[in-house]
Amino acid sequence: MSLKRVGIIRGGGGENYSSSLRRGGDVISHISENLGDKYKTFDILVDKGGTWHINGIQISPADLVHKVDVVWNTAEPGIATMLDNFSIANVGNNSFCFALENNNDILKEYIKNIGVEMPRSIILPVYQKDFDGSRERYSIKKAKEVFEKFSSPWVVKSFTPDSNMGIHVAKTFDELVGAIEDGVKHKKSILVEEFIVGSPSVAHSIGDFRGEDVYVLPPENLTKPEKENIVALTKKLYKHLNAKHYLKFDFTLNPKKRIFLTNISFIPDLRVGSHFEKSCESIGAKLHHIVEHMLNKALKL
Repeated sequence: MSLKRVGIIRGGGGENYSSSLRRGGDVISHISENLGDKYKTFDILVDKGGTWHINGIQISPADLVHKVDVVWNTAEPGIATMLDNFSIANVGNNSFCFALENNNDILKEYIKNIGVEMPRSIILPVYQKDFDGSRERYSIKKAKEVFEKFSSPWVVKSFTPDSNMGIHVAKTFDELVGAIEDGVKHKKSILVEEFIVGSPSVAHSIGDFRGEDVYVLPPENLTKPEKENIVALTKKLYKHLNAKHYLKFDFTLNPKKRIFLTNISFIPDLRVGSHFEKSCESIGAKLHHIVEHMLNKALKL
């Protein structure tokens, strides 16, 4: 039996270049180590200048039609449209899913009709000294805007892949000012979000698995009624968001049993020891079983 050829696209333009290299490397390693008897991997790098390479050799994107059977895209979502135009089977985000995953305002607006709540939030624009004045003055002004919109505690994070910008939980006004100042240093927009007190958890869901159109891996540390509620809500989200292969639903269950969506992801974490790997093992599945299922689904096997 000939091996199926899997191209893993990584890199591309934009701020996610480094994280795409890592995620793509994780996919290559996982398939090579666990599914090497069924699939042959091809490392497809799109450099920052937009030039494509396959296993180090420069190519045109149109050449992929003859070189791979399926693509796993960890690069920019616009590539998914090109792959669809070339009728190349693929796993990965499209532009719409990418927008939902990276813009809370768009996501919040899109899910409000299905009864899913999200924490209140405000996005602070990039600090501009000529327009905003001193950094300290800007931080105080923006902290007041947040304070007037919703009360503490607050979660403050910057839209940057820089790990030096931590995620702050601010309980006082002064702590909020300090957290905003830290975000300003990174010259990116800042997200300030309502901190939901409660039990954080995660639900992973997979399309067309084990005889179900949406299979939800059981979330941890919840009562049976709570699990049933989360499973039903996760299935509703998966279909409403038009997930192709996978959806991770991060949520917090507050003391009044209200469910707040805090994050979503359409790309599984394939690193050893990841929460997804442990969740797969809880149902008697290995991570590579899910990866093979996703590849075969894309290939319509």
